[in-house]
Amino acid sequence: MNAHEVDSTDNHDDTSSAHEGTSYAQAGVDIEAGDRAVELFAPLAKKATRPEVRGGLGGFAGLFALGKYKEPLLAASSDGVGTKLAVAQAMDKHDTIGQDLVAMVVDDLVVCGAEPLFLQDYIAIGKVIPEHVAQIVGGIAQGCQMAGCALLGGETAEHPGVMEPGEYDISATGVGVVEAADVLGPDKVRDGDVIIGMASSGLHSNGYSLARKVLLEDAGLPLDGVVEELDRPLGEELLEPTRIYALDCVELIQECETHTFCHVTGGGLVGNMERVIPDGLVAEMDRASWTPSPIFRLIAELGSVSDEEMEKTFNMGVGMVAVVSADEVDRAQALLTARHVDCWTLGRVRIAAEGEQDRAVLVGDHPQA
Repeated sequence: MNAHEVDSTDNHDDTSSAHEGTSYAQAGVDIEAGDRAVELFAPLAKKATRPEVRGGLGGFAGLFALGKYKEPLLAASSDGVGTKLAVAQAMDKHDTIGQDLVAMVVDDLVVCGAEPLFLQDYIAIGKVIPEHVAQIVGGIAQGCQMAGCALLGGETAEHPGVMEPGEYDISATGVGVVEAADVLGPDKVRDGDVIIGMASSGLHSNGYSLARKVLLEDAGLPLDGVVEELDRPLGEELLEPTRIYALDCVELIQECETHTFCHVTGGGLVGNMERVIPDGLVAEMDRASWTPSPIFRLIAELGSVSDEEMEKTFNMGVGMVAVVSADEVDRAQALLTARHVDCWTLGRVRIAAEGEQDRAVLVGDHPQA
């Protein structure tokens, strides 16, 4: 762990000296609170490390020894969490949102076969409350441990006058590495390949603007109220952390002939699968192969949301997809099951029919839950 700072975007201005009698704290920036936040999260952040990390906490940049590769390609991904943050802030629960952030970044990296190496986060916050910042960074550190990558550094910027005291936004950039000869993608996909679906843990971190409108604004459901269909409070369901598949995918690459992955985020299953299937082939997936969890049905029913809108907005219960050689299916599913990943045969890759333009299609209907 290196170079995680709590600061403001205008921290190079000497406000206190420019206006005698006026302090930086009076301008809305509390340096002491920032220092306290670092004290709280530093022990947690130091646990999210790897042997390649060089240097210590407090530097201006994080250092990472790349190691020995024949022809290494660095992969980079940046993302945020979106309006799921509004739920966390409304519930005053900030310890899981960091896992969502890590998942959104590292699971994009593994799609091309890259092993996540390290991540750096950025937190913009209206007012530094040390305990809140420590919870956020603690969740990020835990997510990094789950992904097998280091939390190499970050920045927490206090934005008084731009954001309200209880508001914050988070983002991160992750870096991974893959040998040039081992890059996964559409060029590896073949006719007859089998598509394996991996269950999501819920909504993950996409579609929350629609979910919040339907459930909270229109239906008026309270976050602390138990929903019969969910068998728990709505807020707990909405804050269920995004599953991190990175290490599962890395293991799959090492043990099975894997041709590509698909991280199911904004755009849904079909929209994201089209990004990893080459022209001339079609990923045909069967809705009857899985049952979406109740939260999706609840949103659809309360909001009268069409099936088409649901499927292009939400993951509908499929968080990650692996495309593997047909003779590796049993082995791949056994490996994932041993790693406690709920998985199933979702479909197959076939040659596109004459005039067929779509590279990914869903067929059939979901079974009734």
